[in-house]
Amino acid sequence: MVSLIRSAGPPLVVAILALIAARAAMLPGIAFWDTAELQAVGPLMGTAHPAGFPTYVLLGWFASVVLQPFGEPALRMNLFAGLCLAVAAGITVDLVRALTRSVLLGVLAGIGLALTPVAWSIGTHAEAHALHLVFVALLLRLLVGWEARFRGELPGPADRYLVAAAIVFGLSVGNHSLTLLLVLPVVAFVRIVHPDIWADRRLVSLCIAGFVATVVLVYLELPLRAGPFRAALVYGRPETWDGFWYVVLGEQFRANVVNPIGDLPGKIGALVDRSVVQFGALAPLLPVAFAATVARQRRYAVLTGLAVAITVFFAASYQNADIERYYLGPVLMAWTWLAILGAAAVDAVGRAIDSLTGRPPLARRSPLNRNALLAVVAVVLLLGQTLLAIPARYDAVDERDDDAAALWVDRALRVMDPDAVIVSWWSYSTPLWYAQRVEGRRPDLVIIDDRTRLDEGLGDITDVIDAHLGRTPVYVIRDDPLEVAMLAERYQLTPIDGLDAHSLTEVIGRRATGS
Repeated sequence: MVSLIRSAGPPLVVAILALIAARAAMLPGIAFWDTAELQAVGPLMGTAHPAGFPTYVLLGWFASVVLQPFGEPALRMNLFAGLCLAVAAGITVDLVRALTRSVLLGVLAGIGLALTPVAWSIGTHAEAHALHLVFVALLLRLLVGWEARFRGELPGPADRYLVAAAIVFGLSVGNHSLTLLLVLPVVAFVRIVHPDIWADRRLVSLCIAGFVATVVLVYLELPLRAGPFRAALVYGRPETWDGFWYVVLGEQFRANVVNPIGDLPGKIGALVDRSVVQFGALAPLLPVAFAATVARQRRYAVLTGLAVAITVFFAASYQNADIERYYLGPVLMAWTWLAILGAAAVDAVGRAIDSLTGRPPLARRSPLNRNALLAVVAVVLLLGQTLLAIPARYDAVDERDDDAAALWVDRALRVMDPDAVIVSWWSYSTPLWYAQRVEGRRPDLVIIDDRTRLDEGLGDITDVIDAHLGRTPVYVIRDDPLEVAMLAERYQLTPIDGLDAHSLTEVIGRRATGS
């Protein structure tokens, strides 16, 4: 029992602290954009936008059931993100402990991760990337555990750790396709640790079978919930062969990878700026930390170095909305590098003291002296700057008072006439879907998103408006200025929440001079 407490205690404490931090800044309810969609597809066990996120949906549905005592479905899904941050921080403690043999460095790295702006923010609202962070941390921990057992550094069978890593990799692929960027790093790591692994056909077969079976079972959620067990919210047509691959492969986002090898100086500059935002005064230490990792944990350096390089290269070339989330994996790995640097610094300081004083080597002194030195060096290197930055970071991630989406939905549902049609776009469609299909409000409304028009072959915006105008009330919300101008020229409009069709607007009729 004492051994279990010593082993599980530090990760659990850090996980609780991370959850408290996330909860203190947590979004109280629904939001706009993808957040509202993820708040809806979890409780409904629906299907999300590409790549479908079936692992997130399934675990999100489970979380929405278990967390029912804590509030409405939207808040439960926000809490799920906070729990993911907590789990990732806890796993990081154990990962760093395995890499450095230091509980304290593990605790500092776990806290540092939880309080890094992008990670802290991702734990405050419904977000599949929060679960991705969990899977990345768990995958790294299993691979490190496998290496230690394969090399005889720890007792017990090694194979089960690698098979478990393959299953976790499959779950992670089902959560977010960013995981595919880790294929090369993981394969390189496994080959370096076990050069003859292909000769172990049983192990390779178990890993492949575990990965494939996991991916297949998870992705069955899409056609099943879009087909015979249809959910109340389905994106695209994943019940069809072409529709399934359209969602899974994210075909609509292919054009977002722009000029991967262009403007490298600009991309490097942007990466440096991001590093400073996330790590503050620790940012200049990151290259040194990686060098320390190469020196002390060569195989782990190959795994994480390749993973960071590939992910950063891809994210720098991917132009779509809030790209900061794509750096979560690299941020986690960078914290493990910093912890390894902390361990190297402790050893260096100890050797310097030994050299100056002629005292016995640090390793032969009492644990109390070594731990005291470790505490001072680790706190100075890793935690001091993070703690000082907490107030500013908290202000940046705080979403406690963000009720804009809830207020907008309440007003929109109140002012729209019965049996109305609203031609909306994604950021506003998602909270409306949540209100209607999760909360059961205004079932009389027909919400037609751009996605709806494509899936149901309804034509362009004017086709939808003309098909309903004169038979039922019609409202529009558009984002494109050209569409807003076109609507003003073609129709008589009555803005409700603004000056034009950028906000909720009623379509009264066709203009006499319209074409």
